[in-house]
Amino acid sequence: MKRTTENIRRRNLPHLYFNDGIYFITARLANTIPLEKLKQLHIQSSNINSLNFAKFKNHFLQYDAFLDKSLEGRSILKKTDCSAVIKQCLHYPDGKEYKLICFTIMPNHFHFVIELLKNNKGISKIMQSIKGISALRINKLLNKTGKFWQDESYDRLIRDDIEFYFVVRYILLNPVKAGLIDDWRKWEHTYCHPQHILI
Repeated sequence: MKRTTENIRRRNLPHLYFNDGIYFITARLANTIPLEKLKQLHIQSSNINSLNFAKFKNHFLQYDAFLDKSLEGRSILKKTDCSAVIKQCLHYPDGKEYKLICFTIMPNHFHFVIELLKNNKGISKIMQSIKGISALRINKLLNKTGKFWQDESYDRLIRDDIEFYFVVRYILLNPVKAGLIDDWRKWEHTYCHPQHILI
């Protein structure tokens, strides 16, 4: 299939979207990283998708460290009913828009990896659906209104097997790294397709 590119720049982050491929995506609750830290990260990388693997890895580890440090303030997604909404929203497009490879839902963000299927509606619209529906449902559960997700997600096209291995392993071990549990298999908010369990 011919790969076509769509470059989108929204607010701060540049996004490089193709009509196929494997994507690593992180979505976080609104206001979970201080603005000055975000500016620092954006200065370090004007285009996440143009970074080679080593630079991407370093940039992402800094980004996720900020999220893990802010877990105490925003832990909404740790609630079982809220995480159940995210799981439903991630699983629903599986087999329609994408093949769901893995995810983990942290208290204030979630990571997932997908392989786009033919004739998908595009990463931007897929994320609009996931975040829009989940925000409505979780706000209703919590009897709240207002902004739920940060507008932009962190997304990157996975380039090769080495990067794929790093990303899947990182996602599965994120709850352990954050000190939430001692074995990733015990974290009830994690999913990995059986053929992609790499640890």
